[in-house]
Amino acid sequence: MSSFQGIWVPVVTPFQDGAIDFISLRRLVGHLLDKHVAGIMVCTTTGEAAALSRDEQLAVLDAVLQQVPAGRVVIGLSGNNQRELLQFQQHILERPIAGLLVPAPSYIRPSQAGLAAFFRTVADASRVPVILYDIPYRTGATFEQATLLSIVAHERIVAIKDCGGNLANTLALLASGEVDVLCGEDIQLFNALCLGATGAIAASAHVHTEQFVALYQQVRDNRLAEARATFFALLPLINTMFMEPNPAPVKAALALQGLIGSELRAPMQAASEACVARLQTLLKNARQACGERAFPLAKMPAPERFR
Repeated sequence: MSSFQGIWVPVVTPFQDGAIDFISLRRLVGHLLDKHVAGIMVCTTTGEAAALSRDEQLAVLDAVLQQVPAGRVVIGLSGNNQRELLQFQQHILERPIAGLLVPAPSYIRPSQAGLAAFFRTVADASRVPVILYDIPYRTGATFEQATLLSIVAHERIVAIKDCGGNLANTLALLASGEVDVLCGEDIQLFNALCLGATGAIAASAHVHTEQFVALYQQVRDNRLAEARATFFALLPLINTMFMEPNPAPVKAALALQGLIGSELRAPMQAASEACVARLQTLLKNARQACGERAFPLAKMPAPERFR
């Protein structure tokens, strides 16, 4: 089995006046490490990789590698120009990383044979493990079960981020023993872990991170009643984090805690006032329940701050 277990956070990319805010990025990554996440994933969907140039993606990776052990850093590798993607892959592999998170090429919608050939080519060209990212509602490419099982048989494809929405495929992957399954849909985290997923890549885990880590540990230790209670306590946050396109609510929540600003790159839009108000209530309630200063709120009213 691979080392891709536990709670991995697909870290957002903070911006200030259109540029990457590396100071906030370092502050956020340090905060997540203090909460004992298994690792950090950069330049993912949540990290707005599609809005970053290739040079910016490498700059984000380099900044995180200065702070996080290489064995705990994964970078997203996506694109629909295979030749350019393979060239960029070689630039990435000049750095010490734990692995690559690779979705199907978007927009093209290749055949099943084309999907298998694509992942085989990327894996053959890699010196580090590959995590297959199955997310058909973003890529437009749907894997048949036989195709998935064939792809994950490759020795370098060691895990899958499962956002496919197909329980039969998930069960087949778990039963195969060929690959670690990482839950990619936060709302399915509890049941995925109970079925045998080795962890999660969870955007919601930017907030209340220690509770997500505790949930993983509780299931791992077969403390299922505790895990169920932890999950249901997290459920309002998870639902709110995805009430609007990711990562707008995540950035809004982090901004309310003073960790980063809420800026996104167009065409992404900032979280609505309704979303910010709901997040503010959730964070305030959590702070009162815990009696801690773990979730300080910005003093300025949320609607003014996020306009």
